[in-house]
Amino acid sequence: MPDPTAPDISDLAARLVAGERRALARAITLVESARPDHRAQAIALLAALPPRQALRIGLSGTPGVGKSSFIEAFGLMLTGQGLRVAVLAVDPSSARSGGSILGDKTRMERLSRAPNAFIRPSPSQAELGGVGRRTREVVRLAEAAGFDVVLIETVGVGQSETLVAEMSDLFVLLLAPAGGDELQGVKRGIMEIADLILVNKADGELKATANRTVADYAGALRLLRKRPQDPEGFPKALPVSALEGDGLSRAWEEMQALADWRRQTSHFARHRAEQAESWFLSEVRAGLLARLRREPAAGRLAALGAEVAAGRADPVAAAAEMLAWLE
Repeated sequence: MPDPTAPDISDLAARLVAGERRALARAITLVESARPDHRAQAIALLAALPPRQALRIGLSGTPGVGKSSFIEAFGLMLTGQGLRVAVLAVDPSSARSGGSILGDKTRMERLSRAPNAFIRPSPSQAELGGVGRRTREVVRLAEAAGFDVVLIETVGVGQSETLVAEMSDLFVLLLAPAGGDELQGVKRGIMEIADLILVNKADGELKATANRTVADYAGALRLLRKRPQDPEGFPKALPVSALEGDGLSRAWEEMQALADWRRQTSHFARHRAEQAESWFLSEVRAGLLARLRREPAAGRLAALGAEVAAGRADPVAAAAEMLAWLE
């Protein structure tokens, strides 16, 4: 019997494309649901949406660097230029702690009230990979709803940065004014995926320290191997002040310049194609893992896992036996 509460997918898609905020919120709730019937509806909805592109900007930074203040100031600057801005959060701890944006949204009151802005946390569902899967779908919804810029924010250090970089057109690392010891603490891998490093809090007594920090990071970036997707001068480090608004326009100009260069040289389209293929493969992997959790595969998996844990079976041999059983 059909569910009377199920949404009319074609109507929801039409309202979403028209830019209706309530339709976008309902669509996000639908794609984030784990219910099988909702997943089927979400797949149908995504398939019904027209291809639209926003500039996807991944943003990361350590706690206390002022991400909330930066996102609000940067978002208000963009909406002031007539652009529509969506802010999404990727936080591997959000299922437990609520995540950074879940708390920071209350501190971004001006941006949350802006008619051209939309702020939404993306729950982890206890798995970092789950965050990536659902966030990609939410980005797709935001693009279909006509947003010009999608800010994808992550809190932490490690795999979440790589995950966000893989679904972004540009990856921005936000840092605080620091000395040489703090510079050594920034992981080389994170710097290697950053397109732009912004040193926040470049105001007041910290302005001179921030400028020295920018010089330190600029020197460190010059030591990295040049990437084919970068024009001369990128990646680069710049000072910004979310408090006073200084440097925000320059940062936006640099982001646009880099995105335009990549479009003109086909790097942008190539990266989007790689993202789409990566999304496809991650969905296949997730689907296969989900099937392994269902009987009778789940029972067989648990039995072999117990044999490995007890030392009665070699992990590699047990894995091969499991795969052979699935054929």
